[in-house]
Amino acid sequence: MLGPVILAASRSDRMRRLISAAPGTRQVVDRFIPGETVDDIVPVIQDLTGKGLELTMDVVGEDITTPEQAATARDAYLELVDRLKDLELGPRVEMSVKLSMFGQALAGGHELALSNVRPVVEAAAAIGTTVTLDAEDHTTLDSMFAVHDALREDFPQTGCVIQAYLFRTEDDARRLAANGSRVRLVKGAYKEPASVAHQRRHEIDKAYVRILRTLMEGGGYPMIGSHDPRLISIAQELARRAGRKLDEYEFQMLYGIRGEEHLRLAAEGHRMRVYTAYGTDWYGYFMRRLAEKPANLRFFLRSTLTQG
Repeated sequence: MLGPVILAASRSDRMRRLISAAPGTRQVVDRFIPGETVDDIVPVIQDLTGKGLELTMDVVGEDITTPEQAATARDAYLELVDRLKDLELGPRVEMSVKLSMFGQALAGGHELALSNVRPVVEAAAAIGTTVTLDAEDHTTLDSMFAVHDALREDFPQTGCVIQAYLFRTEDDARRLAANGSRVRLVKGAYKEPASVAHQRRHEIDKAYVRILRTLMEGGGYPMIGSHDPRLISIAQELARRAGRKLDEYEFQMLYGIRGEEHLRLAAEGHRMRVYTAYGTDWYGYFMRRLAEKPANLRFFLRSTLTQG
């Protein structure tokens, strides 16, 4: 399977240099990351919301090695909040953050990440929207959930992400469903060992359905992060069985993938949120998109060969 190989490459500086220099890379990156600056991304936000879609915005970048870089990441999100305030879109455009960008892996990283993300959550609340904490590799999750719990004391709308391929996630889902959290469920996009995560696709899919059932039957707000048509149909059925109205859960998909499905679900009355990333440090995000779906890798290779 190529997926684990690509995920390993996402952490390689040598592969970063090679892929960044490839002639077809920029064309494919633009498919998934439609801009590098806030000015680039505002027209994208206006276009998508004008089509009845909602968004969650991600300023890409994960390799933070100093507190100063973490503060820069915080300020990038605060700049985004200022522009969202001008657009007056409220909860239709939220933000997703990776705590690694806010200094989580540094010395004293837990407290540093919390102190950096809190102003972003406060600013988001002031303009009527919220923040979701993205999940990263399994070693970071206890810290992420602790930050999530701390933020929810003052901002209960703060969301978090859980990953179906991890063995621990069924227990995490039960706790989060019981306390009424906003939870995005994804399959998982990091290279994890067999000691902590399912490795076979069918096992991940079965876990996804079990966890989604827990969320739908609980007291929180489920966010279904998947492009899989079968899982989308199952999610609709689980919502129906749980008696949920269309505004009591939502679908989330990545910008650049299955755009027609985004519009179809929105036209049916579903809340459909597009995960939209921007920024210059695109490599790790881009590589995970290639790993998730063979068609993305084929598109990248075809673009490279035709322009080489």
